[in-house]
Amino acid sequence: MDTVAIVFEGPERISVRNLDLNPVGPDDVVVEVCFSGVSTGTERLLWTGQMPLFPGMGYPLVPGYESVGHVIETGVNVAHRLGEFVFIPGATCYKNARGLFGGAARTLIVPSVRAIEIQERLGARGVLMALAATAHHAIAGGSPPDLIVGHGVLGRLIARITIGMGAPAPTVWETNEIRRAGTFGYPVIHPESDERKDYKTIIDASGAGSMLDTFVSRLAKGGEVVLAGFYEERLSFAFVPTFMREARLRIAAEWQPADLQATQALMRIGRLSLDELITHDQTPEGAEDAYATAFTDSACLKMVLDWRQCA
Repeated sequence: MDTVAIVFEGPERISVRNLDLNPVGPDDVVVEVCFSGVSTGTERLLWTGQMPLFPGMGYPLVPGYESVGHVIETGVNVAHRLGEFVFIPGATCYKNARGLFGGAARTLIVPSVRAIEIQERLGARGVLMALAATAHHAIAGGSPPDLIVGHGVLGRLIARITIGMGAPAPTVWETNEIRRAGTFGYPVIHPESDERKDYKTIIDASGAGSMLDTFVSRLAKGGEVVLAGFYEERLSFAFVPTFMREARLRIAAEWQPADLQATQALMRIGRLSLDELITHDQTPEGAEDAYATAFTDSACLKMVLDWRQCA
């Protein structure tokens, strides 16, 4: 079995080509992908070659950890999964390319436990499940945020989940005018227009590690800064102001199954929407333009690749 896949051949070198797949095991499912998302955090670092040393890193590699599609074949032990619409958080099913994170392909083979059934009516919005779970993970480790930094998709999902959990609407900082425009149910402001210095919990969804001292300067005593982005540079902070505030620093890493379950529960009861977050789509044949747009166009919140017409 083989598949058409997006392949990063090296930094800033992309191709769309066929790859051989590993055999289907008794506990595996074969998924025909309908949509996959482009991550502007981790995938941008893979694209530029700036990804810090990470297990499985190397080229050629298949990016992507936000894929949705139908189970079209199964191993003998998981035949009951046939026909399900599932979310796949990446795959390692390729014989001649690395799967980091491996989801940007027409056909994926994954262990059944990694194929998470979701509502088919979500369609392309299903690719956002990983970001929604990541947003929940950032919140669940402490108190709900009263300040979020960055109004990309992750920042918007953190704000939506905060409100969906019944907490007060947070303030969001965003320097880009395009991403401040609109009505959201919470204030989105430029940081220079905010004089508040008593935030209890600040979640950074921007990846701007250079602003760590600024975040600390806006904390209440005993407050917490949560790093929810992915940071390529070494992080540092001034000790004295951090000491004076008895500030806490928390890193929100990879989401867990409980986070995905919690976000699905919020969606079922109407407290979390994934609407108006996907702004761009492209076919795999246009992958080079799609990735360039996702990484450079601030008007692009989320780029989705549509695999449905791919042979």
